[in-house]
Amino acid sequence: MLEAARADRSEGKDVVVGIVETHGRYDTASLVLGLEVLPRRKIEYRGVTLDEFDLEAALARRPAIILVDELAHSNADGSRHVKRYQDVEELLEAGIDVYTSLNVQHLDSLNDVVAQVTSIRVSETVPDAFIEKADEVRLIDLPPDELLVRLRDGKVYLAAQAAHASEHFFRKGNLIALRELALRCTAERVDAQMHAYRKEHGIERPWATTERVLVCVSPSPHSAALIRAAKRLASSLHAPLFAAFLERANGLSADEQERVNHNLRLAEQCGADATTLMGDDQVAQLLAFAKSRNITKIVIGKAVHSRWRALLKPDFLDEVVRKSGDIDIYVIKGDEHPSVTLAAPRESKPRLSAQAFFASIAAIAIATAVATAFFGRKQLPDVVMLYLLAIVLVAMRFGFGPSMLAAVLSVVSFDFFFIEPYFSFAVADFRHVLTFCVMFFVAALISSLTERIRRQAAAASGREKRAASLFALSRDLASAKGVNELVTAASNQMRDVFDCAIAVFLPDASGALRASGSFVPSEKETGVAEWVWLRERIAGLGTETLPAAEALYVPLRAASGRVGVLGVLPRDRGRFQELAIRQLLETFANQIALAIERSLLVETTKRTQVQVETEQLRNSLLSSVSHDLRTPLAVVKGAGSALIDGNDTLGPLERLEYAESIVNEADRLNRLVRNLLDMTRLDAGVMQVSKEWQSIEEIVGTALSRLDDRLRHRRVITELAPDLALIPCDALLIEQVLINLIENAARYTPEGTAIEIYARPQVDGVEIEVADRGPGIAADLSDRIFEKFKRGREGQGGIGLGLAICQGIVSAHGGRIGVQSREGGGASFRFTIPTHGASPTVNTIDDVPASSVQRVP
Repeated sequence: MLEAARADRSEGKDVVVGIVETHGRYDTASLVLGLEVLPRRKIEYRGVTLDEFDLEAALARRPAIILVDELAHSNADGSRHVKRYQDVEELLEAGIDVYTSLNVQHLDSLNDVVAQVTSIRVSETVPDAFIEKADEVRLIDLPPDELLVRLRDGKVYLAAQAAHASEHFFRKGNLIALRELALRCTAERVDAQMHAYRKEHGIERPWATTERVLVCVSPSPHSAALIRAAKRLASSLHAPLFAAFLERANGLSADEQERVNHNLRLAEQCGADATTLMGDDQVAQLLAFAKSRNITKIVIGKAVHSRWRALLKPDFLDEVVRKSGDIDIYVIKGDEHPSVTLAAPRESKPRLSAQAFFASIAAIAIATAVATAFFGRKQLPDVVMLYLLAIVLVAMRFGFGPSMLAAVLSVVSFDFFFIEPYFSFAVADFRHVLTFCVMFFVAALISSLTERIRRQAAAASGREKRAASLFALSRDLASAKGVNELVTAASNQMRDVFDCAIAVFLPDASGALRASGSFVPSEKETGVAEWVWLRERIAGLGTETLPAAEALYVPLRAASGRVGVLGVLPRDRGRFQELAIRQLLETFANQIALAIERSLLVETTKRTQVQVETEQLRNSLLSSVSHDLRTPLAVVKGAGSALIDGNDTLGPLERLEYAESIVNEADRLNRLVRNLLDMTRLDAGVMQVSKEWQSIEEIVGTALSRLDDRLRHRRVITELAPDLALIPCDALLIEQVLINLIENAARYTPEGTAIEIYARPQVDGVEIEVADRGPGIAADLSDRIFEKFKRGREGQGGIGLGLAICQGIVSAHGGRIGVQSREGGGASFRFTIPTHGASPTVNTIDDVPASSVQRVP
């Protein structure tokens, strides 16, 4: 990193060292020479002075490139961010390029692997999502033996640390494993960049940078041997294995579907990524999938059908070989006697009912009658078209078998009723034989195409239902609040889609799994769920792991790791044998896991926010109260000591001054304690408001009289409207609001400036204003000035509770309070007290206007 920085510096770039840990290494420290280094920030932590990266200095300096070492470092308490990578994020947001470094064991996704290899749990990690944002990642690779030599030479750690490290974390076996992890992580990033480049530039031809094997799965009994052969090929090449089943347009029988499910499960057990491809052109679908996955080798079974079929229909294998381009094709013949014998299918292929065939016969009979009545024996083309229409209707309604019967009957009826000699199967004109053949061929073709369209429509309807179910699940999960609502939404959707009940197992505070959902699992079923939780593998009904379980259990995995277990109890025990259904279930499980993770993160964020706010309040309270308690206590102690020590020397006036100081500071302490108690009552919601009809003039007068000493050297201007009505309020509490506002004005404004008090009638109440001509309130504080422990000016006393108490009291009365800057300088605090109805009238002897009353010192 330092060498790259020096190279950039030689090119004239503005490079600054934010923080670099040399660990006492001469070689590393020498590379820092000549580079500008920012001073570190000193932080006192538990009696120890720590040197940390100064983020504020870096933002103020704003270089083009900054070096920040040890990305996974945890910052000391009191720093802006908990982790150093968060400092880097802020630097990037400010437009500063960052060079940083970290070891592979600090990647969050590798934490469990590193702990398993080294038996040491690395506590400081960096999220993979942050690393993936990097514009460039450089791997600094070194053979383990050379690294151990550098370790012994003190080029990694100092001698004492190096000896300890080489015996524990930096053992040669550990280094080999860590090196492989680093190489794999970098290779995966490069592979992702290559795929992105191919996609960006529209390159469909595979690039054989790494071998990838794809095996074609079919219902054939020999497909299992084909899968095993493909697995051996992939293992020999150290290549990932993919498996694809090409779904036929004419569908599968029950036993064929059973064999396909078995073969796909076998492929998954062999480590393959299994999928099902749908489409009219199977070759195009297969090659498109292969190109999207950058497949380099395709394994296909050898054809066993006759040559006559190849003449009638293009051979699948020949089409793949001809269109595969740069992809290698491996043709393998399976065993003649498969080693695996499948159990009988759980349900036989549905039989066509006799009614369908009777309906076919009836359709041809009706077509014959209509043709005889309307066309006769002279308009034979119209008769043929009518028969074809009947065949199409039968094929659409009843399927392939009845439609083929209709085709045969249409030819026979056409010959018997409309071709000479009539009412005989003999044919006088040989040309009609060709008509019969063409008619039968067209009828059979129409039946086949109609059946294919029916199956494709059914498949499209199934895909549409799956997409709609996923959309409905995502919508319900997104609108759910809390884990309980998530479980309810998931249960409703899965009941409709899979005809099953579910149970979601989530860990509690102690780590034990607790189930919630639409079925209550037994102790045995809970044990299966715990097994799935610990091993993160699917188990239970229909699997080869704990198959005696009543339900199927799927691990719920999200980006942060495991979050729970999904238990599925279907009515039909064979419901999840089909790959497409099982893949849909896994997709549902993924959506549920992400939703649960999001909900847990929201709860964690709320708890963290509460903890942070609590800690901030505690620190603010301790900081403010400790200062405001020490100051009056020091005055009281000093004045009391002076009275005791100067008992014989002090005169009456001096004694009075000391006594007044003690009384004033005692009053100050009393106000501090009162504010704290008032704030506690407001937070707890136990402050009681005793509303009575009160006069604003009396409340203002009482507040001013209580502040006589404080306002001794102030000019106070009061302007109360003469037509003010009585207001329903707690006089003592509103008086406290006025006292706090007036005290704030006196504290934060220069002596000699006036404090102004106004009261005006409003439509729904009375507005009271306390204004001054001080420095005013900063614009960024106007919305936060009423928060607890927030002060308008630091270093001017007070603990920042007065305005918060004012807001609490005014809100308890149903009113509003706010602040705004005044023209010419100063701040204006205004609050309203609603009347909620007509106030009672007061009969007075003389009405004395209360406007323009001045209190002059």
